[in-house]
Amino acid sequence: MDFEKYDPVSTLKVPEHILTRAKYPFIDVHNHQWNMGSQDLGALVKEMDALHMQVMVNLSGGNGSQLKQQADNIREHAPKRFIVFANIDFDGIGQPGWTTKAVQQLEQDVKNGANGLKIFKTLGLSVNDNTGKRVPIDDPRLDAIWDKCGELKIPVLIHAADPAPFWEPMDEKNERWLELASHPGRQRGPKNPAPWAQIIEEQHRMFKKHPKTTFINAHFGWYANDLAKLAELMEEIPNMYVEFGAVIAELGRQPIMARTFFEKYQDRILFGKDSWVPSEYATYFRVLETADEYFPYHKKYHAFWRMYGMQLPDGILKKIYYKNALKIIPGIDKSGFPD
Repeated sequence: MDFEKYDPVSTLKVPEHILTRAKYPFIDVHNHQWNMGSQDLGALVKEMDALHMQVMVNLSGGNGSQLKQQADNIREHAPKRFIVFANIDFDGIGQPGWTTKAVQQLEQDVKNGANGLKIFKTLGLSVNDNTGKRVPIDDPRLDAIWDKCGELKIPVLIHAADPAPFWEPMDEKNERWLELASHPGRQRGPKNPAPWAQIIEEQHRMFKKHPKTTFINAHFGWYANDLAKLAELMEEIPNMYVEFGAVIAELGRQPIMARTFFEKYQDRILFGKDSWVPSEYATYFRVLETADEYFPYHKKYHAFWRMYGMQLPDGILKKIYYKNALKIIPGIDKSGFPD
């Protein structure tokens, strides 16, 4: 029997509250629906209703005709339930006129129904310019894009790099060893394609350079395991919000420190999940809403430890679930949410 299969049933007898539905209607600001232009939105809405998800933000909107098709499908079949973010096509960056064309495309995408911009982790990792050189996140050729988002008053949700252990030696001291062993494509060397700290610093410099633009740092900026550091960044970068997609396990293993962080920055934290697996939302609800102790995460290779609930008060829950998103993401119908 290997470690992956070893899954002992805890003998600890403590209260359990298995939540399959959020206490309040919520907005998931980090979701991916790759066929929203043609898929049956009615079936998706039924799954959302079971979770109490009032609005889903699809970050995989693409651009041009692809985005317009998604926005049209939403307007026709479920206008109050979905928001779509545009994406930038980085092909050809460095060629004459590339920046101008990218900004013009973004403006058109917003006219066609986009209410935000999503930047995938390819920027900083695999996006190269027309000379084959890696494009850093704070590349000045992208400045006009971030400024345009500020002018249009749409947020930028950006995922930079991956967890820092992916850049570290895959040995007995690496907390992500099981994930790297079961998903070998995720392992990087110390400089592949650049050091982790360098990529993250590029992102922070970009945030600071564009104070009039609202940025949503995906996955707590990969600092959910170091909330003291993240708190420093929250103070340094007032235009930065965070969402906890795929890092709820980090928060659940430090409920006291995590609750303190949520109390202090309750106005700048958003609900995000990332992958669309409806059964996994129960873990998020349990960490946020209950005081349960020593319960498992839903993916052992992600988190082999047990978690604890933060039991956030209703006032903070409402902000996390919907009020903060309503504040910074335009176009969301507010009628489905309580005061």
